[in-house]
Amino acid sequence: MFKKILIANRGEIALRVIRACRDMDIRSVAIYSEADRNSMHVMLADEAYPVGPAPSAESYLNINKIIEVCKTSGAEAVHPGYGFLSESAEFAKALKKAGIIFIGPTVENIEAMGDKLAARELMKNAGVPTVPGSPGAITSVEEAEKISEEIGFPVIIKASAGGGGKGIRVAKEKSELASLFRACQSEGKNYFGDDRVFIERFIQNPKHIEVQVFGDSQGHVCHLFERECSIQRRHQKLIEESPSISVPDDVRKKMGEVAVTAAQSINYLGAGTIEFIFDNKTKEFFFMEMNTRLQVEHPVTEFVTGIDLVQEQIMVASGSPLSFAQEDIQQSGHAIELRICAEDPMTFVPSPGKIRRCRLPQGPFVRVDNYAYPGYEVPIYYDPMISKLIVWGKDRPECIRRLQRALAEFMLTGIKSNIVLHRNILKHKKFLSGTYTTQFVDKQLGAANKDDFFMFVDNDLFLITAAIEAYKESKSRDVSKLNLASRWKDKSRMESVRT
Repeated sequence: MFKKILIANRGEIALRVIRACRDMDIRSVAIYSEADRNSMHVMLADEAYPVGPAPSAESYLNINKIIEVCKTSGAEAVHPGYGFLSESAEFAKALKKAGIIFIGPTVENIEAMGDKLAARELMKNAGVPTVPGSPGAITSVEEAEKISEEIGFPVIIKASAGGGGKGIRVAKEKSELASLFRACQSEGKNYFGDDRVFIERFIQNPKHIEVQVFGDSQGHVCHLFERECSIQRRHQKLIEESPSISVPDDVRKKMGEVAVTAAQSINYLGAGTIEFIFDNKTKEFFFMEMNTRLQVEHPVTEFVTGIDLVQEQIMVASGSPLSFAQEDIQQSGHAIELRICAEDPMTFVPSPGKIRRCRLPQGPFVRVDNYAYPGYEVPIYYDPMISKLIVWGKDRPECIRRLQRALAEFMLTGIKSNIVLHRNILKHKKFLSGTYTTQFVDKQLGAANKDDFFMFVDNDLFLITAAIEAYKESKSRDVSKLNLASRWKDKSRMESVRT
């Protein structure tokens, strides 16, 4: 087993890994940019080292500097968390060359699944169902029009190297296709250095269902059931839950088997996620992509299975076999995760700044993966997610009630947050019935629905809260000045008496 692990990440996921290390009696090494000098993961790690300026390209993506810190600190392995270098084959190769263990899949796994076009062909050859679409990359508008007419509109255009909601467009009719096709090419080139795109049939009643898989170096692969991630905005997830209310038991069983087949086809090592697009009307599911890393939403799987996925990652990376077999894994109860972001709940514009008050919810079966604290300055350079609220209940209704209670306790002031958005979603009849699709949030926040959707928010709420906090802070400063002046007078009197 490792004695020391470096965490090549920041925020709540860095804290999550630090805590797993402590539970396993492993020393943790944090890295931080200049913007994160006062971040909680720096305070709680056993050791912490600076890696560069605030921009991630000069710090958290600086492979040479991270390897240098590994050697300086004596870290034997690196946990990449998610995002940043977690799916970088280049990083995994560099660590291997330096004799450092990458706590994640093999380089071959990452490369096989990193290209969406190649991954889709691999899965198709392995017998995994894929969405009907173009056989490969499309290079011209004319070719895109021909394929789209064969598939039938609407179609979805995807950048081959895309991710995080970038490089995705939906063309509802032929007249939109040319401009959206070029937009995807441009976004793919700008964000990922790859302008290849492909086209698939757009599922009319889409749900986003993913299956957690795990493989070890002995060739064992298991699935840990599914998570539903259909509450999204701009193709980025907001709420995840397990089990899915929409997936029948027979389909759930089949989906798990298919996910294991997909992982076995590339001899997968470690934690990964097979993502499916699910037709809520026909109950068909199709392979979308594989994420070769730990997911943001892994806590819901931990709640319903009782398995610590981060500890399992560390054990598997050290050469140990999986601590469970497929028949050992059961889904128990229901879990839901809400991503708490420092952003405007209506426009999703990031809201960096100083957190003035921070009260976290507590109570039975409530978990908060968080790195926010009073006085912390949320930087402008990184993802706006600052916390994750995860709740378990014996069934979905109890879980939702517990979430509503937890959200009522959750307080963040000084910045805007999407807590109020979550409160509204949890009250919505489509969420409660489970009939929502991936288009739910974007449609509800359209011009026609926005005012009706937000039951719990006043447009002036954030300004009023900020004004109250600023007033309290100014009064506190005034009291401090008076106390200081009083102490100075008392000290002067004492000196006079001594004289």
